[in-house]
Amino acid sequence: MYDILLNIIEEIGYFALFLVLCLGLIGLPIPNEAVVMTGGALAESGVLLPVPAFIMTCLGICSAMTFGYSIGRFAGSKLSEWFRSKKNIAAFVAKSEQLSERYGGYALSISLCLPFLRHVTPYVMGLNKMPYRRFALFAYPSAFVWTLIYFIVGSFVGDKVQMLANDIYKYGIWVVYALIAAVLGFIAFRFWRKRTQKDEKIESTM
Repeated sequence: MYDILLNIIEEIGYFALFLVLCLGLIGLPIPNEAVVMTGGALAESGVLLPVPAFIMTCLGICSAMTFGYSIGRFAGSKLSEWFRSKKNIAAFVAKSEQLSERYGGYALSISLCLPFLRHVTPYVMGLNKMPYRRFALFAYPSAFVWTLIYFIVGSFVGDKVQMLANDIYKYGIWVVYALIAAVLGFIAFRFWRKRTQKDEKIESTM
């Protein structure tokens, strides 16, 4: 799986990150987490430039969410009965509807942390006729933050991306919470460190 992704990136470069995330909608067997973390790992190693790599991964996630929303908004009524006739898909649609009823637009943010639901929930939002502006308000900032977290994590784990991606799928949202806590803790530590150094410089000049 990881080798497939690396081969695609080697062939078409940055656009591969965008393309693979879009193809995830039709069952390409590469988890989104692995794609984004791979982008971060390759950027850290110098194979890819960080800014273009991050932009392409973020746009890939946003485009996938927008596509799902558009299908639900404009063709949802035709597909709804077919989806509900498929037991596996129907279960995810029902879960997405529960998230939507309970959390409203924040269901888009939550679903990003849950494999497959991240594809189904935008569709459900479109099916429920959520206005595009409201969809964009929740979807795109959430996609940016989600992508940033995994991109940063990828820059730290390097060639252990595949192993970590498998753990995320195995343990689900608890791993996500741990990653978020670790990243936020690191950011808080860096902020505290800079603040301390600044205070020390001020005291030394007095």
